[in-house]
Amino acid sequence: MKNMKGGVAVVTGGGSGLGKAIAQEAARRGMRVVIADVQAEAMNAAVKELRASGADAIGVLTDVTSAASVEALAEAAERQFGPANLVFNNAGVASGGPIWESTEKDWKWVFAVNVDGVANGVRSFTPRMLAAAAADPAYQGCIVNTASMAGLVTAPGMGIYSVSKHAVIAISECLYHDLDLAGDQVKTAVLCPSYVTTNISQCYRTRPADLANESGPTKSQLATQAISAKDLANGSLTAEEVASITFQAIEVGQFYVYPSPELLPIVKNRLDNIAAGSNPDIPYEDIPMFKERRDRLKEALAS
Repeated sequence: MKNMKGGVAVVTGGGSGLGKAIAQEAARRGMRVVIADVQAEAMNAAVKELRASGADAIGVLTDVTSAASVEALAEAAERQFGPANLVFNNAGVASGGPIWESTEKDWKWVFAVNVDGVANGVRSFTPRMLAAAAADPAYQGCIVNTASMAGLVTAPGMGIYSVSKHAVIAISECLYHDLDLAGDQVKTAVLCPSYVTTNISQCYRTRPADLANESGPTKSQLATQAISAKDLANGSLTAEEVASITFQAIEVGQFYVYPSPELLPIVKNRLDNIAAGSNPDIPYEDIPMFKERRDRLKEALAS
């Protein structure tokens, strides 16, 4: 998809972090932008920034865990600007620690945002984009789902976050195959960043009260939070750099978007083990961040 100027970009989780950077990159490319977020204050501030830069932008308060809310987002975007050309199903939350320590509420919260949120976006926007393609031979569209390198590898303490991002990759691959049957005007891509300097470690602020745990995190969950926060703070790429890489990939029709390709050998190691039927194995000495995560968790579990 090369002709983005004048098009419409919709970004969930667009009020902060990677979503905000994606919205800003879309605006730089001359697109009209719809920022969707569950946090009104952050959403309104992001819209204000875009408008101050000369962009045509609106905000739509959206809870991606609600199919009705995402449907309302799709209706509002189309009513204001016309059919969306780029849809970024980007909203996400994180939770880690030993997988058996995750509560039922942890599972429901993470999957509601990370998996249902993507599914809701696909279900609401794809038919509209296909209708736009049928009505206009010049129309081009792309649905971009934010997964993670955690959707391609597993490691200690990655828990339900990794499981949810594996699901996002599967959703995206299935969507790719299904769209291939419907023509060539609407595409999809899956974004798999590694640690990016964002505020996802503060995502608990948007956790619904009915899905809050009665007790606080365990020692191992606290250890995981600490190491994740450190890795995020020391991310090799900024959100703005990831956004730029993502748009470059969309331009050339690339499906898998790897902002940190230096981590692909870890993915290959895992896939080789799967193909060989070998037990899961992580080359810890070659991956300092995984080694530190393992060591911190072992210490927490033993205490």
